[in-house]
Amino acid sequence: MSENTYSIRPAFQHRFKTAIVKAKINNVLKEELSNMFYNPEEIPSVTKKIAEAIKTRVKECSFDRYKLVVQVVIGEQRGEGVKMVARCFWDADTDNFAQAVYMNESLFCVAAAFGCYYY
Repeated sequence: MSENTYSIRPAFQHRFKTAIVKAKINNVLKEELSNMFYNPEEIPSVTKKIAEAIKTRVKECSFDRYKLVVQVVIGEQRGEGVKMVARCFWDADTDNFAQAVYMNESLFCVAAAFGCYYY
């Protein structure tokens, strides 16, 4: 007889690691936005490109059985304040998120990656 090997919690080495994901998000934002100026016509395609790049890089980390959700917001830098909030129903033991902010003279970008463990 064999034992049931199904686990409902990820092993420690396969958990969503915020520090690693945040570093990947920062790298993508620097690569994509370092020489960019805010142009409202280009922003939708740039936002989608950045979100896909972040998702691809996070998938390379091999967080087994995690559903990834990436959110990217880009706005014009006008010296005004912006607040963002996200609310989710999730398991605090297994699910996590990472976020990063990038700003230059012309624009700001807030990117968040959410990792939800799939039972």
